[in-house]
Amino acid sequence: MSINLSKDLENRIKEHNSGEVTSTKTRIPFVLWYKEDYPDKYEAFKREQHLKTSWGRRQLRKILDNLQK
Repeated sequence: MSINLSKDLENRIKEHNSGEVTSTKTRIPFVLWYKEDYPDKYEAFKREQHLKTSWGRRQLRKILDNLQK
């Protein structure tokens, strides 16, 4: 699972899958399962930071589990 803030999501996924991102190159391929859009960078950053906490990851897992049903 990767949680990222990006203006250009398609390009960001391509960067990950091409091995350009050192921290994720051993976990290729990446597939987009879920995304959230925010009106400004500040709100998006707050949400990203929350999702990277243990509570936020639990909430995200519930969302993803519901998408798979």
